[in-house]
Amino acid sequence: MKDEMLKLGQHARHASRAMARAEPGAKNRALEAIAGAIETQSDRLVEENARDLARGRDNGLDAALLDRLELTPPRIAAMAEGLRQIAALPDPVGEISGLRYRPSGIQVGHMRVPLGVIGIIYESRPNVTADAAALCLKSGNAALLRGGSEAIHSNTAIAECIRQGLESAGLPADAVQVIGTTDRRAVGEMITMNQYVDVIIPRGGKSLIERISREATVPVIKHLDGVCHVYIDDRADVAKAEAIAYNAKTHRFGVCNAMETLLVARGIAEQVLPGLAARYRETGVELRGCADSRALVPAMQAATEDDWHAEYLAPILAVRLVDGLDDAIEHIAAYGSGHTEAIVTEDYTRARRFLREVDSSSVMVNASTRFADGFEYGLGAEIGISTDRLHARGPVGLEGLTTQKWVVLGDGHVRQ
Repeated sequence: MKDEMLKLGQHARHASRAMARAEPGAKNRALEAIAGAIETQSDRLVEENARDLARGRDNGLDAALLDRLELTPPRIAAMAEGLRQIAALPDPVGEISGLRYRPSGIQVGHMRVPLGVIGIIYESRPNVTADAAALCLKSGNAALLRGGSEAIHSNTAIAECIRQGLESAGLPADAVQVIGTTDRRAVGEMITMNQYVDVIIPRGGKSLIERISREATVPVIKHLDGVCHVYIDDRADVAKAEAIAYNAKTHRFGVCNAMETLLVARGIAEQVLPGLAARYRETGVELRGCADSRALVPAMQAATEDDWHAEYLAPILAVRLVDGLDDAIEHIAAYGSGHTEAIVTEDYTRARRFLREVDSSSVMVNASTRFADGFEYGLGAEIGISTDRLHARGPVGLEGLTTQKWVVLGDGHVRQ
């Protein structure tokens, strides 16, 4: 296993040099070709995905994981569209910013350059294979992709589309390598190959990310939990509040930007909470609330301390009444994971305070937390969400997969 992973790393490092100097046109042609191959082979992708789904059901995967795993024709079409959107984005590589003259006469600025070789470890979602490959290619990087064993057939089929697209554009096929083994030892090798891998990005469950964070010697871009909050202020528009809080929880359950805790100001709780609770019940959402919430909605179960920390990824929602904005911010600071928080209010001053004081990677006013997504942010797609402060934060797109180096322009200048 060690020898095999070292070989993959060597190939990736060699390919990364070719990708760093690849012209934007070649990278875009590859992305367009990959998108075309995915569309052409849509039926095959569905067939291979069906094998993974059948195996997942036999192995007892829950509904949320099966939902992440499934490739439907609309999701395959969205994959191809994501590739084309990335191809249409400006190429960040080589961009020079902040160029300025110094008293010595030299010009100093920053140039954006690829990170090099990016190792991505992910579970369940086979669309990550295409998204990750596209973002790494466009940003001039090589990629080592290790998907979960539950999606091995889907990922292998997508990898073949990627290889075809790279070769058709004259780029090295090894620029994207999907690790074909399901042996977990491959992960341990990849996250310690500092000589060949420049950064690791894990996407998956908390146990996976905790393991990567604990064992990796390669730098990691990550988020552990998506404990996202919506706070309904007592100066909120009730119709907006209901629509946002309902969408944030029920649009999709098994995603990291779904709301897990609803905070409601006491002054508006009687107007908004009973109606929302009725809508949640119709959708099968189990509510777990504080004592004051249960006084308004007696059907709620009692929330425990663990519920305020929970990322359910399921039709379960924690509900708490708070005294106002300060109380809401304090709750988020105590229990939030730094992912995404939203306030619903018509008070401009409170909205500005929420934006300024809530320390999460995405903070929203009068919008569903479900918008915390690279596609929705105009990144074309995302490699993942980072709740770290370094090197990238929030949805990680093209710029998050590059770094900057200092460049100096002179004309025979020597230091005096």
